[in-house]
Amino acid sequence: MRIAVDAMGGDFAPGEIVRGALEASAQADFKDEIVLVGDETAIRTELTQGGPYSDLISIVHASESIGMTEHPAQAMKRKRDSSLVICAKLVKSGEVDGTFSAGNSGAAMAIALYDIGRTAGVERPAIATILPTLKGPVLLLDAGANVDCSPQNLLQFAQLGSIYADKVLGLSNPSVGLLNVGSEVGKGNELSKASYQLLAESGLNFYGNVEGNDVFDRTTDVIVCDGFVGNVLLKSSEGVSELIINVLRSELSSGSSDIDRQVSRQIGKALSKFDYAETGGAPLLGIDGVAFIGHGRSQARAIASAIRATLSAASSGYLAEVRNVIA
Repeated sequence: MRIAVDAMGGDFAPGEIVRGALEASAQADFKDEIVLVGDETAIRTELTQGGPYSDLISIVHASESIGMTEHPAQAMKRKRDSSLVICAKLVKSGEVDGTFSAGNSGAAMAIALYDIGRTAGVERPAIATILPTLKGPVLLLDAGANVDCSPQNLLQFAQLGSIYADKVLGLSNPSVGLLNVGSEVGKGNELSKASYQLLAESGLNFYGNVEGNDVFDRTTDVIVCDGFVGNVLLKSSEGVSELIINVLRSELSSGSSDIDRQVSRQIGKALSKFDYAETGGAPLLGIDGVAFIGHGRSQARAIASAIRATLSAASSGYLAEVRNVIA
């Protein structure tokens, strides 16, 4: 497999992106190729500073990059030799099997739509994200691509999410929940009520309505909602998670006994399961190619995780299944 990585995207590019690629390729069982796309001189400098690297890492030069605060549509039109655009073109041409960027997520979605295209039959692609729980992963979509949705959009999100959960996450016949303000039938706004009806008649393994407290109890494998609600849920959960982790680490690190240090290490190990860096990236589902995005503040560990996630999706057969089902 070959994965194109936007080396110029993110708050810490290209340094942390390159280090993440080196970390991923250094794993004993890694046999795929990482194509770093961006300023060749800057990338090569970072690679040299990182020490010896194998021929599993190559470089494709891009003369431009898209900043984190640039307007997505304007940047897409003006910067046709940007690293994001070249990554998408490599996917479209079949030269790589997938792409990942920690850069401007709006631009990444816009460019994926324009240069890769939607899967036939998909009305609106969605951002899916994996939420960690004590019982296993929960797939949430849409996490921010579409703030206004129709019931048909939510039905397609459920279809896309179910296929991804099955093929990539290994969850057979995954259950689907509709995020709502109550679990009873008939709850919610007009979008929720109409979507419930479509999902109930869809043939999917539809559980019904789920509330916010059901998300991290893993009541269902897949949760669907519009992008406005999904993004608020995602950012809120990340904020609470980071708060808890930081408070616990601060309190435990102040202990001086061997028991304090041992407890601190064990809790730190447990809390790492809820660190976004373990997941790394979020797939753009409904795009007719494998495309992942990540946090702008991603550092090497998160980049390496995202590269592994992109490779896993690319080799899963997910895309072929989406083409069959949706079309």
